Amino acid sequence: MIATIKKWADFIKLSHTIFALPFALASMAVAAREHRGWPGWQTFLLILACMVCARTCAMAFNRIADREFDRRNPRTAGRHLPSGQIAISGAWGLCLVSALGLIGASFALNRVCFFLSPVALFFVCFYSLTKRFTDFTHIFLGLALALAPIGAWLAVRGNFDLFPTHDGWWAMKQSALLPLLLAVAVVFWLIGFDLIYALQDYDFDRQHGLHSLVVRWGPKNALAASFLSHMVMWLILGVFGLLAGFRLAYYVGLIFILICLVCEHWLASKRSLDWINNAFFRLNAVISLVFLGVTLTEIAFPFFRFR
Repeated sequence: MIATIKKWADFIKLSHTIFALPFALASMAVAAREHRGWPGWQTFLLILACMVCARTCAMAFNRIADREFDRRNPRTAGRHLPSGQIAISGAWGLCLVSALGLIGASFALNRVCFFLSPVALFFVCFYSLTKRFTDFTHIFLGLALALAPIGAWLAVRGNFDLFPTHDGWWAMKQSALLPLLLAVAVVFWLIGFDLIYALQDYDFDRQHGLHSLVVRWGPKNALAASFLSHMVMWLILGVFGLLAGFRLAYYVGLIFILICLVCEHWLASKRSLDWINNAFFRLNAVISLVFLGVTLTEIAFPFFRFR
């Protein structure tokens, strides 16, 4: 049983949930700021269910859609579908069950999340097809992950207050600008590290007519674009902290995130597969967890905010 669970978890790369989940939880905490960042167990568990189901559906669909390319690529030939470890029917079953799980959890949250759940499913699955016709596939993946902080915000608040209240335009910043800023930051963050990840398949993608900005611009220019994208992401996180009223703890974390980003690009410039995997997974996992940690610190312990 443990081996079976491990196999299916590896099939959908469950460990990679750590990329988007901390941003969703940070958005949830800011949305529930009046309650020290805690929306209640029911909302919290439903947000977790939505995140896991959405990502499981997306990864299962990605593996199904790419199984023929994976079979031809030496780097991915050992994956579960090409190697026969998992049947295509089982993969489709997992994809459909997780899609229904997302819709069901969204229904339990609120009406807005329920009505938007099919839109979320479209975006998280559509990315897998984009490499066949556009070089900007990384942007579509970024948009898919950017739904996480927006969805978590809507799960807590139930809406965006897009119009000013009697307190004026500035009073609406937490209700509209903060989750949108966080979503845009996720887009640029994803573009940056997905360009690094795509370096591994540069030769294969060129030979088989698959599209990416690495194929279009070449590895050197793609790495430069990746670094620029990550710097934009970092600046947006800085603006997010200003609008949220965060202070010392948050900006200490932001400096640490900048160091991680610089290290990531130093490692990626080596172009070794092992180094790229380290840059892709470990450092980005640290970045997302540090961001969540300092955000929770600022919200849960407001007395800790040194001026």
